[in-house]
Amino acid sequence: MTTTAKTLLQLAGADLNPPRLADAALVLIDIQNEYLEGPLALPDARPAIARAAALLARARESGAAIIHIAHRGKAGSLFDRDAERGAIVTELRPRAGELVIEKELPNAFAGTDLQARLAATDRKNIVLAGFMTHMCVSSTARAALDLGFRTTIDADSCATRDLPDGRGGTLDARTIHEVALAELSDRFAIIARGDALK
Repeated sequence: MTTTAKTLLQLAGADLNPPRLADAALVLIDIQNEYLEGPLALPDARPAIARAAALLARARESGAAIIHIAHRGKAGSLFDRDAERGAIVTELRPRAGELVIEKELPNAFAGTDLQARLAATDRKNIVLAGFMTHMCVSSTARAALDLGFRTTIDADSCATRDLPDGRGGTLDARTIHEVALAELSDRFAIIARGDALK
């Protein structure tokens, strides 16, 4: 069944073509071990990590600016950066010279120098990938619009978790992921799927 629904970006005639990675900054958000097991384990973490690793390899090859974001929690708790649980996953480990920014809030711009670091790259196109789609990826994409960035989200390199529906049931992770992307596509970001980002 086809739909006639259109996003605000489509209605405005916006250019919805993803940028060339060479012209963009890749911002990898919270792809940390915390999401592989325990209370925050994401059902689709492994496939998203594999896709993000392939995206990172293409970005490195293209000369894109690369910034890793890592959530920093309290010692002994979730996202403890001094413990294995808070480490960036092996497949996406930063290389020497790649910037790592730690954050304490969902929006990667809040309380960090991400905006200044992106400005220093002289790139207005940012590509987001990471965890969780509905939380830190969404918060960062929404803030990026306010700061004048053109944002693309690599859908296959993101994942999220099941959430309570407020009625005693559960909304599954894939539904949360797709709804979050649909919301963002309305005004905040271009959604890239498959190998659209080159």
